[in-house]
Amino acid sequence: MSHLLEHHFIEAKKQNRNAQKALYEMFSGKMLSIALSYTGNLHDAEDVLQNAFYKGFTKIKDCQDWKTFPGWLRRIVINESISFLRQNQKIFFTDLSEMESEIENDQEKNQYSNINLEEIFTQMPTGYKVVFNLFVFEDKKHQEIAELLSITEGTSKSQLNKAKKWISEYLKTQCYEK
Repeated sequence: MSHLLEHHFIEAKKQNRNAQKALYEMFSGKMLSIALSYTGNLHDAEDVLQNAFYKGFTKIKDCQDWKTFPGWLRRIVINESISFLRQNQKIFFTDLSEMESEIENDQEKNQYSNINLEEIFTQMPTGYKVVFNLFVFEDKKHQEIAELLSITEGTSKSQLNKAKKWISEYLKTQCYEK
């Protein structure tokens, strides 16, 4: 795989359309799932994905090494997802007291062994989802999140705690329904 990636990357930098198509086919599935985790629906995620790949292929000369290409492309997808949310949705961040809800014991943890993350992220409020994704999956610090989303650091912390509580309540509701 790495030899193919290196070859396609080098050729894509020369604007070879076949190489670009090969890179798209290699990474579109994973990048679509990242966009979907931010946008919450497939139609919007596909739009983000197309824009991200267009931007990626337009600026591929900025990516110095084929080994860093996957991470570089991932950052473009995340930034495009956030831009999409800013342009097309109103993200509501509420500054309320910080609340944290943790699963208390192993019995409760076992109830959640069949978790469908896609379903959770589809229903989670946008503000919670964006901060949660950036903090948990992208390993961003609250200060970085605050700068990226133009919110306060306290709002970022609050949104993360609310996302945790929301997920906990959602999972409890799902368990009671089953």
